[in-house]
Amino acid sequence: MNARVEHKDLGLTDYNECWRVQQKIFDSLLRNGESVQALILCEHPHTYTLGKSGLQENLLVGDEFLNKIGAKFYRIDRGGDITYHGPGQMVGYPVLDLKRFGIGLREYVNRLEESAIATLRGWGINGVRSDGAAGVWLEPDEGRPLRKICAIGVRSSRYVTMHGFALNVNTDLRYFGYINPCGFVERGVTSMEAELGYAVKMEDVKREFVRRFEEQFGL
Repeated sequence: MNARVEHKDLGLTDYNECWRVQQKIFDSLLRNGESVQALILCEHPHTYTLGKSGLQENLLVGDEFLNKIGAKFYRIDRGGDITYHGPGQMVGYPVLDLKRFGIGLREYVNRLEESAIATLRGWGINGVRSDGAAGVWLEPDEGRPLRKICAIGVRSSRYVTMHGFALNVNTDLRYFGYINPCGFVERGVTSMEAELGYAVKMEDVKREFVRRFEEQFGL
C-alpha cells in the first residue's frame, strides 16, 4: 500500500482549528484506506489539554486564572493526562494508517520517541526513555530531577492515528507550573533552550525532525 505522508506546517494555529484539520484526515483514512496520510507540524497559543483518562485535579488553577494568563483548556480523546501547548513548542500530529507500515501502536510510539531523540542529538542533547512513561526525558544531573522535554499522547482507531507529540524548543516553562505535567508531581519539565542556554531556530528543529521521522518510518 502507498505509505506516502504529506507534510503540513500550520505555523501558530488555534488548537481547535488544528484538531479539525487532523480529524478530517483521520476520518478520510478510516473511510478510505488509500487516502493520503499526513504529518502536521504547528505551534499553539497557550493551551492545556487533558487526556480521556486524565485527572481534572492535575490542572492546578481555575477558569479565572486561565483567562488571566490567556490560556484555553480542552478535554480531548487522546491517551495520557494533562499537558501544556504554547508558542516555542513544536507540536506534531502524524495522522497515519499503521497497517501501511506493518506496525502496532506500541512500535508507533517507539518510533515517535526515537524521532525526537535523534532530533535532540543534533543539538547535543541526550534524550532517553523512562519506564512506564511515554515521551522523551533527560536524566537527572547536577541536582536536577528526571525531566521531560517531549510529551507524547496518541489516539488510534482501526490502526489509524491522531494527536501526537510536543517537543519543547523555546517554550515558556512557567506555564507548566500551573499543572502536574502528564500527572507527575516529582518530575521536571525542560526545553532545548533551557538546556542549551540559547534560543533555537524552530525551522531548523522542524527540518531535522522531519528528516528523522522519515528515517524511522522508511519514507
